[in-house]
Amino acid sequence: MVSVSEIRKAQRAEGPATILAIGTANPPNRIDQSTYPDFYFKITNSEHKIELKEKFQRMCDKSMIKSRYMYLTEDILKENPNFCSYMTPSLDARQDMMVVEVPRLGKEAAVKAIKEWGQPKSKITHLIFCTISGVDMPGADYQLTKLLGLRPYVKRYMMYQQGCFAGGTVLRLAKDLAENNKDARVLVVCSEVTGITFCGPSESHLDNLVGQALFGDGAAAVIVGSDPIPEIEKPLFELVWTAQTIAPDSEGAICGQLREAGLSFHLRKDVPKIVSKNVEKALVEAFQPLGIYDYNSIFWIAHSGGPAILDQVEQKLALKAEKMKVTREVLSEYGNMSSACVLFVLDEMRKKSVQDGFKSTGEGLEWGVLLSFGPGLTIETIVLHSVAI
Repeated sequence: MVSVSEIRKAQRAEGPATILAIGTANPPNRIDQSTYPDFYFKITNSEHKIELKEKFQRMCDKSMIKSRYMYLTEDILKENPNFCSYMTPSLDARQDMMVVEVPRLGKEAAVKAIKEWGQPKSKITHLIFCTISGVDMPGADYQLTKLLGLRPYVKRYMMYQQGCFAGGTVLRLAKDLAENNKDARVLVVCSEVTGITFCGPSESHLDNLVGQALFGDGAAAVIVGSDPIPEIEKPLFELVWTAQTIAPDSEGAICGQLREAGLSFHLRKDVPKIVSKNVEKALVEAFQPLGIYDYNSIFWIAHSGGPAILDQVEQKLALKAEKMKVTREVLSEYGNMSSACVLFVLDEMRKKSVQDGFKSTGEGLEWGVLLSFGPGLTIETIVLHSVAI
């Protein structure tokens, strides 16, 4: 008779979980950051708040963002005036919008990832869907399964209300699924639409304005699996090690509440300091077993949370400017897309590695780190191993 240990061994993959394809998508409505304060204060009927507008203009100027993408347009906002005030009940309208648009944008990214992967979508065994928007039953995972025409017995995981750190969380979960289920192919989708958070300015809640200056809409999808099929699947990055931690003394640093007026965010001013204070400990735990102590010797996939966070992390670790170059480029072109951000950075990293003639997907470096952070304050750390191009 076959033993339980033999069954367990047969059920598991041999090699590490590997990212096999990446796809991204954004709404067609592109926002120019330099003119956004004028639009924002006009559409929210707040042009009389001159000093507040000047503060918001300075926030946008310092954001290092050139453009963002948003599903919300001027016409949509005029049709939904309650979106444009602060704390006015509007959740029903927002929810009706999000339950449609979040899986739709996710589908665009997923279709691109599946096309790059080159395998029939019938081979997808698991689906992980992540968003802060559109809580409904059945959820966005179910809707995406229908939109893509996946098999009805795909194993689904729905993650709501995680926030910016979840780009690392979904990869951590995908790694466990791929390595513990032989021949598993996991479709991971992060889809974020700011229609759930958009609101007018408030002089008593300036931290809300920070979010209005930073956040954009985007979706990213990856295919994760172990033991890539030679000559058919093209591995990009191996997921070697993962961890999640809550930063000490950080309760309330980043938080959000779903209210009748939508999802409101609150950010403390010391968020960059908290992240930089805790990042070295996370890296020591991740890379000391590999004998890596020089963090300029690895490639960086960091969440594009904002320039202040990136500046303080660079300073804390004495990183060279080029280490955060790709992360800053994603921030500049797309803003902060919450959970989807690090997957956009991952995509840009492999594209630039090819473009610049490197021999591996990590800018020619063997080892790298994916770092994401968000509400909690929660930090996700993933050790990546780049694959030869």
